Amino acid sequence: MTKKDFLCILVIGFAVGLLAQPIIGNLVSQLSLALRFAVFFGFLVLAPLLLFIAYLIGKFIPVIYQFAKFAAVGTLNTFIDFGVLNLEIFLFSVSSGILYSVFKGISFLAATTNSFFWNKYWTFNSKTPANPKETLKFYVVAIVGWVINVSLASFVVNVLSRPISFSPNLWANVGALVGVAGSFLWDFLGYKFIVFKQIENK
Repeated sequence: MTKKDFLCILVIGFAVGLLAQPIIGNLVSQLSLALRFAVFFGFLVLAPLLLFIAYLIGKFIPVIYQFAKFAAVGTLNTFIDFGVLNLEIFLFSVSSGILYSVFKGISFLAATTNSFFWNKYWTFNSKTPANPKETLKFYVVAIVGWVINVSLASFVVNVLSRPISFSPNLWANVGALVGVAGSFLWDFLGYKFIVFKQIENK
């Protein structure tokens, strides 16, 4: 594992640990400070450890290491997505209906923009500046991912949640998680084989 990879994964672990805090606060009102610190430091320690394990496995199956880096970026994107979504829910006190779908679209766009830069320069190891053709391909793949993500999230929140009585905020986050899971594999394959296919992973 290179020094760059170690520093990148530390930044991701740090950012995810911080972004987890407002999400936890929106879901669980009474959470001890010690548990919040445990979540923060858990991500800070766990992220480099998991990437190192993937690095060892990647010596035998190279795509595993690249996929692990993509998963790390995906985790950061997920927490940006959830963080923005929970901020919108907190500010507007809305966690379902058409406005939820708008919120989900905004949070997905924020996460996707972050995804472009991390995946281009770290996961797929690009040395070239972003160009319009590559950026266009990225956003075409991302739009398909967005449709999958928002459709699944909105279906869970606006259809599946009705017969089960969880809190609306919990359902909003369950929907977001299902959306992320649904678009994750599409995004990896699209970015690897369509957007960044000419970039050599070194």
